[in-house]
Amino acid sequence: MNYATLDRASSPVRIRLNSTAVHVKNVGEPSTARDVEVTYTLAGNLYKVRGASSVLACYNCIVPYLCPEMSETQKEALSYAVKQPLVYVNIQIRNWKAFQNLGVSGIYSPGSYFSSTVLDFPVSIGSYKFPSSPEEPCVVHLLRTPCKPGLTAKEQFKAGRSELLITPYETFERKIREQLGRMLGAGGFDPAGDIQAITVNRWPHGYAYEYNPLFEPQDRPPSERPCVLGRKPFGRISIANSDSDGHAYTNTAIDQAYRAVQEIISSNKAASENA
Repeated sequence: MNYATLDRASSPVRIRLNSTAVHVKNVGEPSTARDVEVTYTLAGNLYKVRGASSVLACYNCIVPYLCPEMSETQKEALSYAVKQPLVYVNIQIRNWKAFQNLGVSGIYSPGSYFSSTVLDFPVSIGSYKFPSSPEEPCVVHLLRTPCKPGLTAKEQFKAGRSELLITPYETFERKIREQLGRMLGAGGFDPAGDIQAITVNRWPHGYAYEYNPLFEPQDRPPSERPCVLGRKPFGRISIANSDSDGHAYTNTAIDQAYRAVQEIISSNKAASENA
């Protein structure tokens, strides 16, 4: 792949990879600004670019650091989001006869190190065909959501993130072998001989914070939720990401992106009419 082709000057849309935004501000007072200035880093250097508008579709919790000129009320609302940490593990096994012998395709084990163990989805793409026989190698997917029972959801997520930062790969491998051995041993599974490869994907900032009624005020109207207050346009800056609606799903991120773009269209139209 030649990623430089994404950033050609002749293209109407340019994508500049490996560029981290560090400051986004309205040029002038937010209420009357006509431009947004974005400062970003690339290859150790700082660059600035201007545009009529900007969408910050990122982890909402970092927006206050990118836009320090925001009001403290909006910063507090944006900072309310604490993402849920996740661990996705994929294991290639020599065959899946143990699953067949036990008559299962997935196992849920609340309280164990990994709460979910399932055979991978039967997906065929092009020349790749999913394993259709128990004698064939297969991928097993394991899920862990590190937490600390007894705390609120947000505090558990913070504790889980801390755990991920200090947990070595060796711990994951040992837990994988122990748990699969206990669950599948009766079906003939041998962790030492049947595990061929392991990948551990840890996401300290995984899923968007969702408004669980166990931990949220029951008398707060939807319009007063922090995600709704935090996503209000700040001058020429709109805010998106699934955090902006409090649901950790792709369709939510798309909906919020659409909403942010519509805000810009409406703002530009109003500015043109008042010019």
